[in-house]
Amino acid sequence: MPTIQINGKECEFDQGKTILQVASANGVEIPSYCYHDGLSIVASCRICLVEVWAPNPRNDNKLEPIPKLLPACQTPAGDGQVVYSDSPKAIANQKAVMEYLLINHPLDCPVCDQAGECGLQDYSYNYGRGVSRFEETKIKQPKKDVGPNILLYSDRCIMCTRCVRFTREVSGDAELMVNGRGAKEQIDVFPGKALDNPLASNVIDLCPVGALLDKDFLFRKRVWDLTSTPSIDGITSSGDNLWIEHADDKICRIRPRDNMDVNKWWITDEVRYGWKFVHSEDRIDAPTRRQFGAPVKTEFNRAYDDAIDGMRKAVADGKHVGLLVSPMLACEEAYLLAQAVRAIDPNAIFGVGPIPTFGEDQVYPPGVADDDPKRFVIRAEKCPNSRGVRRVLEGVADAQTVWSFEDFAAKLRSGQVGCAVITGGYPSDWVTDALKNAMSSDDLFVVLMDLLSSPLCDAADVVLPSASWAEKSGTFENANGRLQGFMQAIPCIEPSRAEGQMALDLFAKIEEDEIPLIYDAMWIRQEMASVNPATLGVFASDVHMPPAPERIESDMQTVEL
Repeated sequence: MPTIQINGKECEFDQGKTILQVASANGVEIPSYCYHDGLSIVASCRICLVEVWAPNPRNDNKLEPIPKLLPACQTPAGDGQVVYSDSPKAIANQKAVMEYLLINHPLDCPVCDQAGECGLQDYSYNYGRGVSRFEETKIKQPKKDVGPNILLYSDRCIMCTRCVRFTREVSGDAELMVNGRGAKEQIDVFPGKALDNPLASNVIDLCPVGALLDKDFLFRKRVWDLTSTPSIDGITSSGDNLWIEHADDKICRIRPRDNMDVNKWWITDEVRYGWKFVHSEDRIDAPTRRQFGAPVKTEFNRAYDDAIDGMRKAVADGKHVGLLVSPMLACEEAYLLAQAVRAIDPNAIFGVGPIPTFGEDQVYPPGVADDDPKRFVIRAEKCPNSRGVRRVLEGVADAQTVWSFEDFAAKLRSGQVGCAVITGGYPSDWVTDALKNAMSSDDLFVVLMDLLSSPLCDAADVVLPSASWAEKSGTFENANGRLQGFMQAIPCIEPSRAEGQMALDLFAKIEEDEIPLIYDAMWIRQEMASVNPATLGVFASDVHMPPAPERIESDMQTVEL
C-alpha cells in the first residue's frame, strides 16, 4: 500500500485520495474551510496550502520540493511524498489567509450563535497572527432573510461557497448564488426564490462561521451549555442518525450525525424541526381512570390496577386481550408490552398501529443512481419502527397472526376482544374513524398509552401518559431493515413514563412482585436474545449502537455501558 509522510507521520492511503483526506483519516490537522466530503472540491479558501516534496524519477527518486504551495484538498496523495503544513512557508500562508478573512469580519463573537463551535475562532487562535494590522473602515454587509428557517449574516461570510454548492449538487434547487465581486461579493438568493427545500437547513451545519444561522435556535442557548446525545430519527422510517442537543431537560436543537451507511452528512428539515411535539402543551398531563362514566385524574398505581382488572375480566368473560403496538415505539417496548399482555391472556391478539405515509420517497441529488454513495432518500413513511414492531410481535406470537391496523380494528368490532391495550406516541393526530368506531362498544375496556391528547382519551377507560423517543432508549428498524440503537436524551417529562417502563410496572403487578424493574433497553435486548434467539436474537447481536459516553446518568439509576 502506498504511503505518504504528513508532518512527520507515516500514513498509508488508497490511490485517488487527496492529501487532506489522508491527513484527516490519520488524525493530522490541516486547516480547511471550503472543503467538505459531500461536495465538489473548489480549493478557494487557500488556507490548506501545504509544502510538498515529491520523489523525482529522473533523479533516482530523490525528494525535491515542488516550488509552489499546493492545496491539500485538491492535490492527490502520491507514494513517497513528504508534506508539511507546519513549515515556515505553509505557516506564513495560513497567517496571511486568516488576516485577509478577518479584514472585514465583525468582532461580534459574544453575540454570535456560532461562538464556541466556529471554525474561524479556532483557526484564528491556532493559525492566525493574534493582532490585526488593518486600520481602514470595515465593509458592512446586510443581514438577509433567505428562507423560512435561515438567516444570512453576510458580513460574517468568508465565501467558502459550501452553501452554494450544496443547493446545486445535493438539494438540486440552486437557490443560492454568489453576487458581486471582490470585497463586496456576497451570498444571495435568486430574486423571488427563497431557500426553501426539504434539505435547506443543512447549509446551517455546512457554514464554518456564523453567517447562516437557524432562526429557531437564534439567541436561545450558548453551545457550551448544550449536551449532545446520539440518537436516531424518531418520526420517519429513514433511520437518520442525529444529535439531540439539550439543556435544562429540554431539547434545544437537532443536528445530523454523520453515517455513510444511512444519511451521509444530512437530515431533512422535517426531522430537524419535527421534535417540537416533545414539549407540546397538548401532552397528557396525568393518568386517568373512568369513574361513574367520566375520566378522572389518578395515580399510576391505581390506573395500573384498573388496567389489569380490565384485562382479567375480558379473559374471564371468554374474550381476548388485544394489543395494538404503535410503530413509534422501540422494539424492546413492543416485546415488553407483548409479554405483559400474554401474562394474562396467552392467546392475546396482536396488531401493528397505523403507519402514516405521505406521498412517495424522494431521492437526492435528483436523478442520482441507486448505487451512488452520495444518494440520500427522504422516506414517505412517517414512523420509525413499523418493521421492528412487526418482527418482535411475530417473534413473541409464534404461529399466531400479527394483524394490520385495519384488521385489528375489525377484530375489535367483531366482539372477540374484551380489553384493548392501545399505544400511540405519534407527533400529530393519528386517531382514525375506524378506530373510533371500534372503540364505541360499551363492552370493550380500553387502556390507552399515548403522548398527546386526542379523542381517544375521552373514550378510554384508563389513560397512561407515555414518553417520546427522546425520553427513552431503544432500537428502531429503518426502511432498509437496519437495526439502530438510540439513547435517552432528556428525562421523561412528568408525569409521563416510557411504554417499556409501564409494561414492566404492569408485569410486576401481574406477577405480584413488590419492586418493578427499571427499563433499560440494553438489558431487554439481552433477554430477547435468550428467549428466542432465532427471531429476537438479532436485537442483541445486530444492533448498530451510536458512540456513547462511559456512563449514562439518570434520576433512577446509573447504567454501566
